[in-house]
Amino acid sequence: MSNVAYITRSSVCLPNPPVENDQVETILGQVGERPSRARRVVQRNNGIQRRYYVIDPATGKPNYTNASLTAAAVRGLVADGFELDDLACLVCGTSNPDQLMPNHAVMVHGELGAPVCEAVATAGVCLSGATALKYGWMSVVSGGTRNAVVTGSEVASLGLLAQNYDAESLNGSQVLESNPELVFEKDFLRWMLSDGAGALLLEPAPRPGLNLRVEWIDVFSYAHKLPPCMYYGAEKQANGVLRGWLSYSPRERETKSLFTLKQDVRLLNEEVVEYTLVKPLERVIERRSLSARDVDWFLPHMSSEYFRAPVVEGLARAGLPIPPERWFTNLVWVGNTGSAAIYIMLDELIKSGKLREGQHLLCFVPESGRFSSGFIYLTATAHA
Repeated sequence: MSNVAYITRSSVCLPNPPVENDQVETILGQVGERPSRARRVVQRNNGIQRRYYVIDPATGKPNYTNASLTAAAVRGLVADGFELDDLACLVCGTSNPDQLMPNHAVMVHGELGAPVCEAVATAGVCLSGATALKYGWMSVVSGGTRNAVVTGSEVASLGLLAQNYDAESLNGSQVLESNPELVFEKDFLRWMLSDGAGALLLEPAPRPGLNLRVEWIDVFSYAHKLPPCMYYGAEKQANGVLRGWLSYSPRERETKSLFTLKQDVRLLNEEVVEYTLVKPLERVIERRSLSARDVDWFLPHMSSEYFRAPVVEGLARAGLPIPPERWFTNLVWVGNTGSAAIYIMLDELIKSGKLREGQHLLCFVPESGRFSSGFIYLTATAHA
């Protein structure tokens, strides 16, 4: 039993060339006869300039599955001292696996062709990447496995193709400017979601160079307080209860666009900061005796730049006012990669040369699915 685990390597796979804002409808397809009426409003709010798709712009066909994209990120961990044959525990988080069954981790294991190992998938939305990290961390510190590879990955673009949407529902609104929240139900996601995968290697001892020691990971759910906010494969009823896709006929599933990702944006804007940041962070501060001076780098997973100011205000209300110069984000040039976002941020920061030994990182991963969040606290350590 080691009682400690280090992130010793990181790897990312971002598929194909980056997609600029004016290329989105060219690749995903145009819904209806006119270009999106929501684009200008959404892009003004989200601040995203580039994203990545598994869709080959030349052919219009995907050149990765979620499993193969994740496997590509895992292969990036292979170097001196770690081969796929050494893999002991594989933990994979994603919002949208390629299939309902079997689970995502075993499909990634199959893509890798690695020998027998423990393979676990964590379900959810953005938080599934953080819970994968927590499982892998616990596996190593408990002595259950000698190492763990943990991943977060998303292939959102295939669900954003024009063929999946009802034209009237996206282009029929007459009040986009007066009430931009209306477009968030479906169309806003086409302008912000991105594909990508990240992987981390966890081991009980550090390797030469920069490592990140995992100090703690706290996860919270407030589902007992609030109804679902982001959902897929279901329809939200007037009373806030989700009706799942299995209770609909095949025709209804199509006409109601049940298999497009949706979000109750009014509920999101009213409650997401309070229930994924302020309330859980107050618990973290009390439990961990955490103060702003204990955080050298703050890595928030934000779905949109729209939430930057509310997060600043939420941190202050919770009692952890971290100044903007200590923040690290890459949403603008990577897009919203969901469960992969915290992996992609960590990889970029690790390789940026900005981290110094002894610095502390606080990662914040909110999930609007039914209001849950995770906080990850890491310490940079350097070893010869």
